[in-house]
Amino acid sequence: MHSLVFHNIRSHKRRALAAGVAVVIGIAFLTATLLLGNAMTRGIDDLFAEGYSGTDVEVRSTEVIASGERDIAATIDEALVDELAAADGVAAALPVVEGIAQIVGSDDEPIGGNGPPTMGVNWVDSDRNPYVVVDGRAPVAPGEVVIDSGAADTGELAVGDATTVRVPEPVAVTVVGIAELGSGEQLGGVTFAWFDTPTAQSLLLGDPDGLYAVDLQAEPGVSAEELRSTIAGSLPADLEALTRQELIDEEMAALEADFLGFFKTFLLAFAGIALLVATFSIHNTFAIVVAQRTRETALLRAIGASRRQVLTGVAAEALTIGTLSAVVGLGVGVGLAIGLNALLGALGAGIPTAGLGLTVGVALTALVIGVVVTLVAAIAPALKASKVAPIAALREAAIDQSGSSVVRAIAGAAVTLAGAAMLVFSTDIGSSPMQIAALGGLGVFVGVILLGPVVARLAAAVIGAPVAALRGQNGVLARRNAMRNPKRTSGTASALMIGTAVVALFASLGTSIKASLGDLIDESFGGDLVITPEGFSGAGLSPAMSAEIAEVPGVESIARLSVAAMLIDGRNDEPLATDFEQLAGVADLDVVEGDLASIGDGGFAVGVDYAEAYGLALGDELTARFLDGSTEPLTVGAVYANDDLMGDNIVDARVWERHAATPEDIVVMIDIADGASLAAVRADVQTVVDGYGSPLLQDSDEYLEAQGEQIDQMLGLVYGLLGLAVVIALVGIANTLSLSIHERTREIGLLRAVGQTRAAVRSTVRWESVIIAVFGTVGGLALGTTICWGLIRAIAATEGFGTFAPSVTTLVVVLVVAMVAGVVAALRPAGRAARLDVLDAISSD
Repeated sequence: MHSLVFHNIRSHKRRALAAGVAVVIGIAFLTATLLLGNAMTRGIDDLFAEGYSGTDVEVRSTEVIASGERDIAATIDEALVDELAAADGVAAALPVVEGIAQIVGSDDEPIGGNGPPTMGVNWVDSDRNPYVVVDGRAPVAPGEVVIDSGAADTGELAVGDATTVRVPEPVAVTVVGIAELGSGEQLGGVTFAWFDTPTAQSLLLGDPDGLYAVDLQAEPGVSAEELRSTIAGSLPADLEALTRQELIDEEMAALEADFLGFFKTFLLAFAGIALLVATFSIHNTFAIVVAQRTRETALLRAIGASRRQVLTGVAAEALTIGTLSAVVGLGVGVGLAIGLNALLGALGAGIPTAGLGLTVGVALTALVIGVVVTLVAAIAPALKASKVAPIAALREAAIDQSGSSVVRAIAGAAVTLAGAAMLVFSTDIGSSPMQIAALGGLGVFVGVILLGPVVARLAAAVIGAPVAALRGQNGVLARRNAMRNPKRTSGTASALMIGTAVVALFASLGTSIKASLGDLIDESFGGDLVITPEGFSGAGLSPAMSAEIAEVPGVESIARLSVAAMLIDGRNDEPLATDFEQLAGVADLDVVEGDLASIGDGGFAVGVDYAEAYGLALGDELTARFLDGSTEPLTVGAVYANDDLMGDNIVDARVWERHAATPEDIVVMIDIADGASLAAVRADVQTVVDGYGSPLLQDSDEYLEAQGEQIDQMLGLVYGLLGLAVVIALVGIANTLSLSIHERTREIGLLRAVGQTRAAVRSTVRWESVIIAVFGTVGGLALGTTICWGLIRAIAATEGFGTFAPSVTTLVVVLVVAMVAGVVAALRPAGRAARLDVLDAISSD
């Protein structure tokens, strides 16, 4: 049997190649994903290790409060530097000042801020400083700054250039130096602005005697653990000491929980989709091959081969093809990873290329998954082959009854209906509509796959009807070929169905989210202009800017929104801080109790859900606690129903700003006076904005469009990754057609003998491919859109907003592209069918 297995592979290389291509593509993407994820983890870990190489132990405050996109820690007293420097085992104690500082490039555009932090720090003169000045000198006075080489390249800045750094106040500075890590590596996208220590304390902390932390360097022979143990015993309860490794682990854990973890999960999800699609393609290929070898298998059974031997033979063939394909896919994946990393580098998010080496773990994972996927896909065909009776060798042909299984029809209908019921009633069942809707979507998906062979004949007949009507006898033959084997047609279309379903799901989710945002802004925002930072991880907006804008003629109301770092009755609720009177002029929060405009100093407003959750009513008092250790009472002055735009709670800005050393706004909303010219007021406001580092000034329509563009960018990445799954599915269609042509060799020969031209043969095969592609695409689009509908309903139930708006344009484009792709997928099989020699085809067995 083993000799027969290898003989079959050698004799039918095209079949083996057809089965292996899908595995190669899927494993290549999986390998690239694993390599990139591992490289990112190792590369960033190495950079953190280098960045902390000058620190053995760090002492900092334990008081930390989340504030928007980042955590804010309490400052510690500068006097601690001298105290710690005198401790046993300490060679040096260095002050550390950190904050947000966004550098403005030579084109007056802020650098970074779209994810990676824009750091402001103090320059430390130490022979263990991991950063070295590669051009210029260190900063020694106010108005001087050293920037990292990456920011210098991006912003086209050089030593001696004058620029601005936003902290968030715009600070005019001169670049006196350019620095980078000693290795020359950069942490993609992160920017650094170094000041002298007194300037950094003033700009970043707003406290001339405060520090973010104190870094300690151990004396020779003293380990970091020993130094930490020595120091920790003498620290007050609100301070902690961490070793270098603990700092690195903390940074990596935060990154893993945020960007890095999401990125790896995101790529792995699409690798999984690609492999799922590949599984369908492999299964279909083996099913056709086994069907074509029915007589051969029956003869083997007739001369004494057992069912176990036949089963083992097919499994061994799958094992061989899976192993070889996985090895090839592994090599292709390494090249793909290098290409993807180059693309990330071009987009400003590259990783150290030294971390892209192939590891044993990645290689074994890819190989094992490739083999397992192939074996799983081949199980059903192998079992079918083992059941072939010896008498089948005497039959001329088998009749396909795959689509008429009553059990399949009942099971598929039951699973589909159960999933649909969960989608429809997810908001009425239990307390987790999203989980129920997601489970329902999975049920509908599985049910549709089960029903595929049951409905394939009818679907092919309906889809093929226009083809038969417009293309004459060629169209009739294409339609009948698609109908004749419903299981094969369904299996081939299922791979494409998966890819297009996910495309439809994400496309409709994207347009629905944009529509929901539009409704939300229309309902809640009544202003005319919006100012936001460019990016979400850079410096915020200066409160001084809003004060200037308030003096612009024609500006009636201007509401500043900040994220307040405080605890409310011990809870880190991250409330927004604003002037309630101004907010009432630009936003409609649907107040059900109290009056926003009348809330004064010490006031607090809460959403109805928040009020219900914590038993709050108008006039109730709460306690706010701040990083400086002080507390203030808050009084509930309003309860509002529309909490989608402003969140669960809002505090009076004066409360927050009494305890904020460097307050900043995250958005400014402006309402102009009746009768004032929007264009004229906007021009005057733009003049003010330009003096504060050029944040974005938009009207409400532009603001909504900008939010939509971010969603479109994410969808663009999704479409690019899903394109791989669609390519695998199209390869599966081409494989199926190629193998089915081999199966229909005599049939094609007879058609050619009675007068069908080569062009007609090619046309027949192409239209059969189009019918299959449209079947899979229409099913996928309907499936993805239906699941999206259920998820949006669940979101609306849990979040209070959600508008279902399917992406009609995208769905139509995908359908048209699928039809064209069906033609492309059929080019090679159609050409092969047309080239068959008539006499050889008629005499084939």
